[in-house]
Amino acid sequence: MIVLYILLFPPLALLAVFFLLFLFSLPINPHREYEKESAFYRFLLNFSTAVALKLALIHVHCEGTEKVPQGRPVLFAGNHRSRFDPIITWYVFRAHKPAFISKASNFKVPVFGRIIRKCCFMAIDRENPRNAIKTVNKAAELMIRGQNSVGVYPEGTRSRTGVLLPFHDGVFRIAQKASSDTVVLAVRGTEKISKNYPFHVTHVYLDVLAVIPAEEIKGKRTGQIGGYVRDMLERYLDEKEKT
Repeated sequence: MIVLYILLFPPLALLAVFFLLFLFSLPINPHREYEKESAFYRFLLNFSTAVALKLALIHVHCEGTEKVPQGRPVLFAGNHRSRFDPIITWYVFRAHKPAFISKASNFKVPVFGRIIRKCCFMAIDRENPRNAIKTVNKAAELMIRGQNSVGVYPEGTRSRTGVLLPFHDGVFRIAQKASSDTVVLAVRGTEKISKNYPFHVTHVYLDVLAVIPAEEIKGKRTGQIGGYVRDMLERYLDEKEKT
């Protein structure tokens, strides 16, 4: 009986949380991009994430978070291995209220697609450069207003092998336009979550490698910035793979 309870409790708890989120998500317009986030829906996002991490047996280990500037928006940029990457990042850095730039299909995910809209997450059209620039400009405006930090994955999609993919350097224009610092993040272990759940703990590592001051990227070509960030991530991840 105890074993049955242990097996059933996590999915039942998740179901209960999901039902509440479903009710609260109904008033949200699924086609609108919001320019001002809701504190209530940000709370729901963080609360549901905390519950999910606990029930999914995900232990997050962080290094270097003390380097991240407080009290002003920053651009978070890191490698991308799993759909869990932004979830863990927005929870770890919840005080910065990060709004992620994401592919359009993520906004069609039931319930969460609506909630992240209310937290100013933005869809990007990868096939249309003109529309992509509009998203970059909108992200910069969010930061200029001091409302949100912004999260990006320069690879543009998940790396299935863990090897860094080519960068879409245009995302670094956000930091240039907003005159903001860029926080370089390295994530490891998120690719194991799906395989480990529900019986095994997954250890995830989220490390702040550097904070690049706004003054250092001002006037530089985005290709230079992207090359610098990519080299930093590649060296760090290669070193960790060897240990």
